[in-house]
Amino acid sequence: MTRLCKSPLNVARHALALAQEHLPAYAHRFSPKVYTQPQLFVCLVLKTFFAKDYRGITAIINDFDALKVYLDLKSVPHYTTLQKASRRLLRTDRAKNLFRAVVRRFLGRKRRLDLAAVDSTGLDLGQRSAYYVRRRQAGQPGKKRVLYSRYAKLEACFDCRSHLILAAFVGRGPRPDIDRFVPLVDATLESAHPKNVLADAGYDSEGNHEHARLKRNIRSFMPAKHGRPTTKPPTGRFRRQMKQRLNKHYGSYGQRWQAETGFSMIKRCLTDTVQGRNYWSQCRELWLLIITYNILLL
Repeated sequence: MTRLCKSPLNVARHALALAQEHLPAYAHRFSPKVYTQPQLFVCLVLKTFFAKDYRGITAIINDFDALKVYLDLKSVPHYTTLQKASRRLLRTDRAKNLFRAVVRRFLGRKRRLDLAAVDSTGLDLGQRSAYYVRRRQAGQPGKKRVLYSRYAKLEACFDCRSHLILAAFVGRGPRPDIDRFVPLVDATLESAHPKNVLADAGYDSEGNHEHARLKRNIRSFMPAKHGRPTTKPPTGRFRRQMKQRLNKHYGSYGQRWQAETGFSMIKRCLTDTVQGRNYWSQCRELWLLIITYNILLL
């Protein structure tokens, strides 16, 4: 059974080792040199670990003497310092590099995996409660009905054995998944090579099967249920095989729910909401979330 690390000092240790290996000590040669970038990155990871905002994590660090000694912090960073550091350290290119580094650190020299599962999930935007949204959607006489249709979307490929996130994309939903299978498979191959990839019916298409099986030499499994219900056989060679043999001969497809378990671990142990106000701050928060999740698995 996969267990997440619950010790803040162990989380800080792994995050600091990762940051010191892949981040320069200072952003610029003329920087004030009060805090190093690895120190600020660890503070951001702990912010997600404790599910706090910038003000909240500064208060925790201020009271956590052992953490200040371990990070060699002569003073606690101001919350605006952490906010500006997140904009600099979690840009898309840097966030992806840090994410891949965590995956390589976890896998070591092992790149061949047996099963990987692809799926996507949505996270709430802001702190409004489900009860408030439901009451607002019900509408009141004489008032305009308010609908909340957008959410932060996280697309990920999980290792079914360890629940490690092998590849991820962040954005905003709702949007279809059928055209996201190929990018996820290609991103997964940058760090690992699974033998089988499992996905739900939202990714079902003959083109996705052909890309995985013929171009990438990966066996893909997904129910052939995309489109309107019909009694006719599915179009395409691989989709017909899925219709005939998926439930009878491919018993490993039942492990696709490991992706649901991974998303559940993220939402139960870390957070199920995104606090960013604009699109790019939401993307940075999602990248920090999945990096922290993989660090907890270390």
